[in-house]
Amino acid sequence: MGLLGFYLRRLFTIFKGEVLVLPSRIVVLIFFLSLLLLPIVTQDPYLLRILILTNIFAILAASWDLLSGFTGQMNFGHALFFGVGAYTTALLNLHAHIPSWGSIPLGALAAVLAGLIVGIPSLRLKHTYLALTTLAFPIILLGIVFAIPDVTGGEMGLSGLSRLSRSRVIDYYVTTILMLGLCTIMWKITDSNTGIIFHAIREDEVAVRTGGINTTRYKLLAFCLSGFFAGISGGLYAHFMRIAGPSTLEVSMSFQVVIWAVFGGIVTIYGPVGAVFLLVPLLEFFRFWPEVRTLMFAVVILLILLYMPQGLLPWIRDKVEKECPRCKIRNIATRNTCRICAAPLD
Repeated sequence: MGLLGFYLRRLFTIFKGEVLVLPSRIVVLIFFLSLLLLPIVTQDPYLLRILILTNIFAILAASWDLLSGFTGQMNFGHALFFGVGAYTTALLNLHAHIPSWGSIPLGALAAVLAGLIVGIPSLRLKHTYLALTTLAFPIILLGIVFAIPDVTGGEMGLSGLSRLSRSRVIDYYVTTILMLGLCTIMWKITDSNTGIIFHAIREDEVAVRTGGINTTRYKLLAFCLSGFFAGISGGLYAHFMRIAGPSTLEVSMSFQVVIWAVFGGIVTIYGPVGAVFLLVPLLEFFRFWPEVRTLMFAVVILLILLYMPQGLLPWIRDKVEKECPRCKIRNIATRNTCRICAAPLD
């Protein structure tokens, strides 16, 4: 009991000193608790369905930010990873009868292979040329899907996959826990030495290479990691919707991911996640006005991008917090001195 009490007191001290000192961390804590406790309040099937899809797309959007946001490798064909994960999962489930807990990781590994296939020829390309090249890959795969309908189902896709579970609530918890866990892992990757190198490649690749770092290896690593997480989201989508079709590879899917990331704030991981949790339910809400649904959605996005070019969530964070000019630690905006080094805050 004494040892348990020691660790509980230590946990409370860390919680009090690291979480409760910043509004952004309190919001993240409330976000985690809200998602985990929601089924206690309501188990409405429609609401849970929207949130399950939101969880899946949040993983996809964060995986794009991990690649394009942090390394600057502008990928306009992210639907490739999502589609490869979905189709591989569907084929393994339908033909090899592998359950979802096995088919989804294997689908993610197939997306990693797709990341290598895309990454290797794209290493020497930059900016517009890289964006157009990556955009071509899902279109090529879509052509292959239509060329072998006996295997891929052609325009109808593959249907009849086994469910994630027999309960909508369990589906919700599976996708929620995976979303929270995988996005936390992606955030930790960007906060590690690997993430710092990713960020440095984005800022000045020549300088990084001059420092003796193999940038080719790290860019390929970024493609593979991004493909892995996007492949998991594709596999989850296939099992939840019980179908893997051409829509998972469409160009609109790739651009939707970019919109989510830019709207929420790139180079953050949490920005794309927050954007998906705002925009997907908002798009469902606009179904009440089907004639102007797309127009209203586009106006909201344009207003945010016009007045908050760094993204919605970084804009809000900068309003309630400020960074210490000396030690770079963030403080609540009402403080006059830094909570760590006591330097005056502007």
